[in-house]
Amino acid sequence: MSGNRDRKDRTLRDLRIPDQRHPEKAHRPDQAQPKKPDWIRVKAPTSEGYKQTRDLLREHRLSTVCEEAGCPNVGECWSQGHATMMIMGEICTRGCTFCNVATGKPNALDLFEPGRVAHAVQKLGLNHVVITSVDRDDLDDGGAEHFAQTIRAIRHRSPASTIEVLTPDFLKSKPGSLEAVVEARPDVFNHNLETVPGLYPTVRPGARYFHSLRLLQKVKELDPAMFTKSGIMVGLGEDRQGVLQVMDDMRAADIDFMTIGQYLQPTPKHHRVDRFVTPEEFASYEKAAYGKGFLMVSATPLTRSSYHAGDDFARLRAARLEKLGRA
Repeated sequence: MSGNRDRKDRTLRDLRIPDQRHPEKAHRPDQAQPKKPDWIRVKAPTSEGYKQTRDLLREHRLSTVCEEAGCPNVGECWSQGHATMMIMGEICTRGCTFCNVATGKPNALDLFEPGRVAHAVQKLGLNHVVITSVDRDDLDDGGAEHFAQTIRAIRHRSPASTIEVLTPDFLKSKPGSLEAVVEARPDVFNHNLETVPGLYPTVRPGARYFHSLRLLQKVKELDPAMFTKSGIMVGLGEDRQGVLQVMDDMRAADIDFMTIGQYLQPTPKHHRVDRFVTPEEFASYEKAAYGKGFLMVSATPLTRSSYHAGDDFARLRAARLEKLGRA
């Protein structure tokens, strides 16, 4: 009887209602949402390309982090037929204070999802695809095998497409979970550190900074040829020295590509915006990161993990070849 009641409760949940989308944040006091400066305002999506991408994703019943996380670049990316597929459902087992993805008890994995994702990639004609997911601490392997199956399905349907994964941290997963994803051979392995270590208790309480860093380092140990990538947000309360220290930590873990973008507060219940970082400061961060040895850096107010990912991958590959030529 309790099982039927549980299914009924989950069916009635409406993720458009803030208190049901983020029950863990409902008790938090409202945080003022400051007016956005001109340099991070974007136009509402209206193009025909945007509508075609949206309709295709609806047709294949696919979730995207573009929608679920409220990405400001959705209009631009979808108008060009680019979307970041979010596998394993739209409900996350974590409750990070910066994130707009719904929190709660996820549904069972959809075994047909890898095939649907592969079909959508083929139909969109993507040269480069980004696959991400919610955190699935309820699964023994954190969803690692589902990632691997999705990679293999895309390889089968679109062998010329390059594949980037943006994974969870697999913090509570059984041994061998990370290896399962790496063995499926994505072209880029991305996992975001999100912020400086001192802000983890308030911004990313379910994660561990040095575990995430070690995860990325281990990818390189398992496959030295695989590109690794990580990103942070600024405007959460960090200082410049903290950001520079994260750069040093990433380079010590041999991470190839760093992204830095402005944190934007999704609702009054989320972590407050400490400040809006100017384009000049972002340019300074980019210069510093290149000086520390990253092959590729994207640091702008609107930078997100998968923003311009295809173009960036081509530049990343070219940068490695140039570096090898100089060696």
